[in-house]
Amino acid sequence: MARKGRTTTLAERVEIGERWEADQNDPEIAAATGLPVSTVRKWRRKYKKGGRAGLTSRLGRPPTGALGQFSLEIRDTIRQMRQEHSGWGPVTIRAELEDDRRFVGLRLPSRSRIAAFLKQEGLRRKYERHSELPQAQAVDPQRAHEEWELDAQGVVKVSGLGPVSVINISDLFSRVKVDSFPCLDTSHPSTQDYQLVLRRAFMNYGLPERVSLDHDSVFYDNASVSPFPSTLHLWLIALGIDVHFIAKSPPAEHSVIERGHQTVTKQAITGQTFTDGAALQASLSERLDFLNTRFPSRSLNGQAPLVAHPEAQHSRRPYRLEWEEAVLDMPRVYEYLAQARWFRRTSSLGQFSLGAHRYGLGKDFANRTLEITFDAQTQELICLSEDGQQEIRLPMQGLTKSTLMGELSPLVSQPVYQLALPFYPSAWREMMLASDLTGTTL
Repeated sequence: MARKGRTTTLAERVEIGERWEADQNDPEIAAATGLPVSTVRKWRRKYKKGGRAGLTSRLGRPPTGALGQFSLEIRDTIRQMRQEHSGWGPVTIRAELEDDRRFVGLRLPSRSRIAAFLKQEGLRRKYERHSELPQAQAVDPQRAHEEWELDAQGVVKVSGLGPVSVINISDLFSRVKVDSFPCLDTSHPSTQDYQLVLRRAFMNYGLPERVSLDHDSVFYDNASVSPFPSTLHLWLIALGIDVHFIAKSPPAEHSVIERGHQTVTKQAITGQTFTDGAALQASLSERLDFLNTRFPSRSLNGQAPLVAHPEAQHSRRPYRLEWEEAVLDMPRVYEYLAQARWFRRTSSLGQFSLGAHRYGLGKDFANRTLEITFDAQTQELICLSEDGQQEIRLPMQGLTKSTLMGELSPLVSQPVYQLALPFYPSAWREMMLASDLTGTTL
């Protein structure tokens, strides 16, 4: 249903203009954006007449303003309330005005007029339409290693170790349990944890064509309405692996990996006591071999996955740790980023965040909404002002092979690698990686 009674965002107005240029009519644009046809018609005409510059929002009545019929004291009080209490919305401010003895018996502005005034004064937070990341289309896999499901199980209390979160990988077509990795003393595995278990899986089974992920913050930027891809996401893209984010909660999607969590826990953990992470990892590896080669699967007519699908032994896309830096295809990352678009509101200092990095445009660009795209040829961010009249280019930060490789990068650059005692979980991860590196001495 069309949403009435609210202000359009810059992202929505830009979309209206772009859809009109693509020969869509007003009703079609309204249906696609969820906006009233009258709103679409208004901004389409402005775009047709003034181009990008015509999309700048000018709220309020020019002669008197949003609260022009109310006293200067009321307007100043509302402004002061919001400046001193940034979390107060129009409803709260309206209630505070009712309790103010100065305004007893006077007509007070409505919630909607207070909201309009805050918007007019630049005191209202701008909400932008969610901009989706480009991603691989969801299709039913037709062959082994076409798609892996990756997920971390919720915390399990393991005798002798305490809380453990196990990362599991399953092949969606063959039902092969590709790998399992225990993360000790955490309920939220890190990017490095996921990279480790994926690298182990790549070495054993080769690279898959696609990886399916949920919207965990390690995989997906949940803090922004126009998310920037995570380091893990870009690393997979650079390896030539497509990424698909599930749209529905399990079991509607990711049902295979969710069942896999339970199976792996019962087979390798339940009723067992472990002295350290290495012992738990050994149990997981041994039971995965059993589940893949001997355990009859009901979904495979009573056959074990590798018996039903012997071709699942390897994807035929080989991988080695020492090859990774050479394999990473940065132009593929650049092309992916060039398909996306982000909207960011600058701070009072003209700064904004994208990914894990902070960028500055100077105070001349303070408190503005920017449309940001990426130039694949120059590896620069293109920052476009709200009216489309100013464009600033900034070098992209952190987009290097070393950044994407994380903890593997220093390992592959040295034939000898020394770890400090005691061996914390991070050091254990590094030992597991280094042990698979040809010619590396610990």
